[in-house]
Amino acid sequence: QVQLVESGGGLVQPGGSLRLSCAASRTPFSIYTMGWYRQAPEKQRELVARITGGGSTNYADSVKGRFTISRDNAKNTVYLQMNSLKPEDTAVYYCTVTLLSATTYWGQGTQVTVSS
Repeated sequence: QVQLVESGGGLVQPGGSLRLSCAASRTPFSIYTMGWYRQAPEKQRELVARITGGGSTNYADSVKGRFTISRDNAKNTVYLQMNSLKPEDTAVYYCTVTLLSATTYWGQGTQVTVSS
């Protein structure tokens, strides 16, 4: 059973920064991609950012230039540095891990609230 432990969410003022972390353990196969999705109230879940084992990344247009995804392969950990946060970034953020077996696992979610 793959375990994903997320941390780093919270309340921040507009223009502020947060860093999310997600550590994966008990992975039966090597990890292929790691990423973050988010879901705001009454909206569909959307991809925020994703990174492959080789370091290739892709981002949602709405976060380009503000968010940075990175990973530590030795620790099976993915990070999301979020800068210049806006109220519209408020959502539950979910970590995802896709193994080489093509199975995807989801974290439990961490709340990010951007408000003054």
